[in-house]
Amino acid sequence: MPKVTIDGHSIEVPEGTTILQAARMIGGNIVPPVMCYYSTLKTSGGYCRTCIVKVSKGSDKDPRPIPKPVASCRTAVMDGMEVQNITSPELLKARAGVVEFLLINHPLDCPICDQAGECYLQDLSYEHGLAKTRFEFQRRTFTKIDIGDKIKLHMTRCILCYRCVKVADQLTPQRVHGVLFRGGVSEISTYIQKAVDNDFSGNMIDVCPVGALTDRTFRFKSRVWNVNPVDAHRDCSKCKGKVALWLKGEEVYRVTGRRDAYDEVIDWICNECRFDKKKTSDWVIEGPSNISRHSVISQNHYTLKEPRHKPLLNAVKVVPDQNLINEKK
Repeated sequence: MPKVTIDGHSIEVPEGTTILQAARMIGGNIVPPVMCYYSTLKTSGGYCRTCIVKVSKGSDKDPRPIPKPVASCRTAVMDGMEVQNITSPELLKARAGVVEFLLINHPLDCPICDQAGECYLQDLSYEHGLAKTRFEFQRRTFTKIDIGDKIKLHMTRCILCYRCVKVADQLTPQRVHGVLFRGGVSEISTYIQKAVDNDFSGNMIDVCPVGALTDRTFRFKSRVWNVNPVDAHRDCSKCKGKVALWLKGEEVYRVTGRRDAYDEVIDWICNECRFDKKKTSDWVIEGPSNISRHSVISQNHYTLKEPRHKPLLNAVKVVPDQNLINEKK
């Protein structure tokens, strides 16, 4: 098994493992950020370049460094490889340049965007972005359109990560949308004004890393940090029926797929579970979702003292997460 060292942390990984996958096995701050890569979507990655790393040693057989930053999501580990991510000032400067390109055409509408609080581009711009843009030309603008009865497309916010296209290719029987044109005029759109209408089209909303694809049933209803996510399930003939319900009291504001530590959906869910089951009586509620304490969503997150039963949500005694209390102190 090849051995790789990333920012001083060594690990042995199976043959064919990428640098990004190896970094995720180690965990912590050394994991490169991603915007287009999605572990459960085949052929994803290699588009946004936010996951670039510096390979200071190619391998034991050929110790020469790779002269330019490489995309960690597409570069396989070699035995003896040494990689720098957060320990390389040159690499961080290069990543800041990538983020600047991503933000060139991105509008500054975070205050009115439904993705706020869940947007990884916000985190990237905070860590690597400039206080103001150096772009002097006119930005691309698009008219907001409905690409289905439940999905709103705001192409002005899109960073062309191709995630929604991969979902449509791999989860749906017939894809009717994709990337049209080339270069600076590329855009996501449907073919000849066709509507995206299939049982798993809502997953495009979950994988979108910015606010380009939003849930029309949730738009402008609430900020994500003002609703409490809980894990729930139901018997569904189309999917596994394991979801996250976003509640305010007993009202279900939206339904999404459950996510892992890297904000990737664990199990895809169908549109019936996502859009049609908006009552707590439709679900068996398991308990609060696992939200990182560093996420803004955790500001209103609770830990249960006793099991939560359906549908008596208001009868359950809850207390704030003790970790958050200690952190604030």
